[in-house]
Amino acid sequence: MDASRPGRRGSSIAAFDVPAAPIPAEHARTTPIGLPEVGEVDVVRHYTRLSQQNYGLDTGFYPLGSCSMKYNPKAAETAAALPGFARLHPLQPDATVQGTLELLWRLERALCEITGMARATLQPPAGACGEMTGLLIMRAFHEAAGRQRRTVLIPDSAHGTNPASVHLGGYQAVAVPSDARGLVDVEALEALVDEDVAGLMLTNPNTLGLFERDIERITSAVHSVGGLVYYDGANLNAIMGRTRPGDMGFDIVHINTHKTFATPHGGGGPGAGPVGVVERLVPYLPVPRVERTEEGFVLDHDAPASIGRMHGFHGNIGVLVRAYVYVFLHGGDGLRAVSDHAVLNANYLAALTSGSFPLAFPDSPPMHEFVATAAPLERATGIRAMDVAKRLIDLGFHPSTVYFPLVVDEALMVEPTETESKETLDAFAAALLQAAEEASTAPDLLHRAPVTTPVGRLDEARAARHLKLRW
Repeated sequence: MDASRPGRRGSSIAAFDVPAAPIPAEHARTTPIGLPEVGEVDVVRHYTRLSQQNYGLDTGFYPLGSCSMKYNPKAAETAAALPGFARLHPLQPDATVQGTLELLWRLERALCEITGMARATLQPPAGACGEMTGLLIMRAFHEAAGRQRRTVLIPDSAHGTNPASVHLGGYQAVAVPSDARGLVDVEALEALVDEDVAGLMLTNPNTLGLFERDIERITSAVHSVGGLVYYDGANLNAIMGRTRPGDMGFDIVHINTHKTFATPHGGGGPGAGPVGVVERLVPYLPVPRVERTEEGFVLDHDAPASIGRMHGFHGNIGVLVRAYVYVFLHGGDGLRAVSDHAVLNANYLAALTSGSFPLAFPDSPPMHEFVATAAPLERATGIRAMDVAKRLIDLGFHPSTVYFPLVVDEALMVEPTETESKETLDAFAAALLQAAEEASTAPDLLHRAPVTTPVGRLDEARAARHLKLRW
C-alpha cells in the first residue's frame, strides 16, 4: 500500500470485443475495494525485500532445541513435485494411484521397522494431531476392555503439546517430577501408578536431551496396572538404528517427520505425524488403511473397532513422499549414521560452550540436543538467556530455544542436528562465547539487541497477551 499510486497497473488487458454489461445494483460495490495500485516491478521488489529479511534453513543454521530444524534435501523436494504425486486427486479410484499407494505401504513398513511397531497410520497431518490420534487409540483400547480411566502421566519436562493433547483426549494430566539427574523420578512415578492411569506419555531421550536409563522399569510400572506407554517421537532422531521404542516397551509411537526425516516445518503445517502401534492396538488404527492384495494396493475401510478418520483424506501425501525419499535414500546404515552424527554434533557444541553456559544436568551426558543454563551469567552480569538469544541474531545466527524446558532456570536448549558442518558449529560456538564476553564488557548492547535487524527488540510478553493482527 505504501507504494500504491492511483492508476498504476502491473498488467494490461486487451480491449473487449463484446459490449459492456452493467453490474446489477444489488451486486455493485458502494465503496472502493482498497487494493494497492502498483506496477509489476514494485510487487517483485517488495516481496524480494521481504524474502531477504527472512531467515530459513536454506540461509543459515537453525539450532532450535526440541524443534529439530533440519535442512530439507532438494532430492526430496524434487520427488514430491513430480506430476504423478503433485497432481493426484484424493478421490481418484485406487487403480489409478497404485504408485502412490505402494509408496505409502512401503513407508509404513519402514517406519514400523525403525520404531518397533506392528502397523502405523500416515493420516495425522502434524505431530500434535499424532498425539491426539495416539490418545484416542488409548481411549478406545481401555473402553473395549471395559475400563474407565481418567488420568495420563506426563513428565514435568515434557513438550507443551502433551498436556494439551491429554485434555483434548478427555483425560486429566498428572505431572511426574524429574530427579537430580534430569530423568524421570521412577519412585515418584511408581507412587502415582494406580488403576486410574490410562497411560504415560514420554519421549526417550527426554525433553532435556537425556536418555532415560530406567526406561524398562518405567514401562513395566505402567503396564503392571494395564496402562499403555506412549512415545512422543520428538527425539527419535537421537536413537534411529541404535534402539527402538518398541524394544523399550512402548505401545504407541508418533513420529514428527520434520524432526526425523527432514520434511518441511513451520507456520503450523502442512506436516505429517504418523502413529505406530503394537499388534494388540492395530484394530483401533484410523481408516482407511493401505493394504496389499493379489490385485494390487487398495484403501481398506473394513475396521469395525477403528477410531475413524483423523484427516479429511489420506494425510499430507506430499510431505510423506519427502519422508519416503529421506528414508530410502539413507537406508538402514544411513539412518543410524544420522543419529550418530546428531549426537556427536550436540556433544561437540556443548563441550565448546560449557565454560560460559554449563549443562543444566552435567552428570547425564546429552544425546542429540543439550540444555545449558545462563543462570551463572545472569547472576554475575544481569544478562539473561533472552539477551544472549537476541545478540545471536546480530552475530548472524538464529537463536536457540530459550526458557524451555521450564524445569531449568535461564535455559538455552540447542539442537544442531546431523546436517550441520564442524565449521558451522565452531562459528555458532564462537558467537555464543562472544555474547558471554560482551555480557561483562557491553551489557547495554545485549539488553538492546538485536541492533542490526530491520525491526528491533519486541515486547514479546505484551504481544502475546494483547494481540493486534493486521493484514
